[in-house]
Order: sequence, then C-alpha cells, then structure tokens
Amino acid sequence: MEIPFWKMHGAGNDFVLVDDRQAEFPAHDREWLAGVARRRTGVGCEGIIMIQPSRTSDFRMRFFNPDGGEVEMCGNGARCVARLAHEIGAAPARMTIETGAGQLTAEITGERVRLTMTPPKDWRLNRMLTLPEGPLAYGFVNSGVPHAVVRVENLDAVNVAAVGAAIRRHADFAPDGTNVNFIAVVDSHTLRIRTYERGVEAETLACGTGMVAAAIVAGRMGLVHSPVTLKCASGDRLEVAYSLRGETPEQVTLLGPAEHVFHGVLSYPD
Repeated sequence: MEIPFWKMHGAGNDFVLVDDRQAEFPAHDREWLAGVARRRTGVGCEGIIMIQPSRTSDFRMRFFNPDGGEVEMCGNGARCVARLAHEIGAAPARMTIETGAGQLTAEITGERVRLTMTPPKDWRLNRMLTLPEGPLAYGFVNSGVPHAVVRVENLDAVNVAAVGAAIRRHADFAPDGTNVNFIAVVDSHTLRIRTYERGVEAETLACGTGMVAAAIVAGRMGLVHSPVTLKCASGDRLEVAYSLRGETPEQVTLLGPAEHVFHGVLSYPD
C-alpha cells in the first residue's frame, strides 16, 4: 500500500501527517509507526498525525509518539494538522478539532495558527520532588497532556536529558509519567523554555502543550502576565494568552507557526 504523507513542523517540532478520512492508515501496526518516525532509517519525526472523520468536529486528530504509543494531543502538531486540513479541504479556516483531550478550535492566519486549548486541569503548585541530586520545586498541570514545570536561574546549564528523564519517570507521576519543562523568566511577559518530551524520550526543539503549561503555571505563580511570549530551543517565539477567573486561567490560546517541509509517499507491506 502506498500512503501519501506531508512532513511539517511547528517551531522545529516535526511531524508526519496523513489524510486518513478513508480509514485505511495502518495505525494498529505500532512497530511500523515507530519505524516511520525513526531518524536515519525512516522519515524521522516527533509524532505521526492522522486526519480522520469526526461526528462532533470538522475532523478528528490522532497523534502517535515516535515509540508508536498514542497520546491525547499535541499543541504544535495541532497547529500543523489544522493548516493541512484546511489546505486539503477537510476544514474551514476557523475549525473545530476532535482530540483525545477534548475539542480544540483553530484559526488559520497565513502560516501561523491560533489554537484555543482545552481547559487546563489536575493542577499542582508549589510541590517538591526528591531526586538523587536533591529536592526540586515544581508545578504541574495537564494542558492536554501532563506537564511538570520547573523554574531555573540558568536555563542553558540544565542537563535536560538527565534531569528531565528522572522527573519524567518519578513515582509522583506514575503510572503514565509526565513531560518536563524548564523555564527561565526574562520579564513579566517573556519566558525561555526547554522541554523533555515523554514518548520522544529526549529534549525537543519545541512543545506546544509544554509552552501552554509553562505560561499558565508561571502566570498562577505571579511570575508572568498574559500574553506570554515563549522562546523555545529552536529559537522560535510563540505566544500563549489567557484570562484569569480568580486564579484559574481560561480561554487559553496558543499562537505559532505551522510550516511545510516536504510531501512524499510511505510504503506499507501487503
């Protein structure tokens, strides 16, 4: 079987996207999915995204990590799939997207896409973790998927691979684990961020739900105020905006790029 695909990225977070409105994509074959995502021997990506029919929204987005495991959603991926869905006629310029985390809305503005995120949940603020290196303060929120947020003074000096992996697998986040975001405050409307992504099991150049988590956790801690510009490892700048009802962020949006890289064909063995 030959399967057309698009390679896209959002702020350096790269994806393979397929139009699966005919429900023919072999999503059941997790080993094959992991092979597609593998760099050097596959296409290489940090997620595989499917556009499928939906009874509740303009389309359904399904997202698979490079290890072949399915997760609820991805912010940078959602921007890319929104742009592609509009370009192939699967959705209007202002659309609704069904995800495992709930319904998103997206609006196309040229090569940038604004997402209205699902309501954040499962808050934990001012918590402490015990690591071999010592105690570590963190905040936590599910911004579509789970994210720990750790404030640091010297972001460049953080060993994201080692410390991120230790937090990701810590018993406090069992059994599913968590993504981990390290942030440094630049000013009252700006953060720098580096992210260790669950499922990728490495630092990524950008993580949309991570930037949302970082902005709203930092907002609740009084470190920043909406709108918040986040500079990620790729050098791109994305914007998270929200309104506060009491201490709870509402109407959370993520604005950032969604760019094409190339178009190709996957071969799936008969």
